[in-house]
Amino acid sequence: MTHGQCLVAVRAERLIGTITVSYPGWTKGSVFYERPGIAHFGQFAVLPEYQKSGLGTVLLTASEALAKIMGATEIALDTSENAHHLLSYYEKRGYRFVEYVQWDEVNYRSKTLSKRLVE
Repeated sequence: MTHGQCLVAVRAERLIGTITVSYPGWTKGSVFYERPGIAHFGQFAVLPEYQKSGLGTVLLTASEALAKIMGATEIALDTSENAHHLLSYYEKRGYRFVEYVQWDEVNYRSKTLSKRLVE
């Protein structure tokens, strides 16, 4: 959360969803992330009982709008190459594969996906 803006969804004083959007140029460790104009999002989660309610779509749409305000021309993310349900979700929203990344902190290879932000 220290490298961007965190959006949260709250219901009855309970945190039920979150996503953090990093400013372009603030994400390191990936050739693609370090390109000018690339915002990144992570820490994207919705409590299980609120999944499939549309809340995730609202958070992701808001993060894309926020990335534009931050001056980004694209917004990107990374997730495990084996998280097929997530990859399918993002691809349906217009995200495309751009690179593989092996982060030091995890024992799996990640796929980086990105979406162009049109005006």
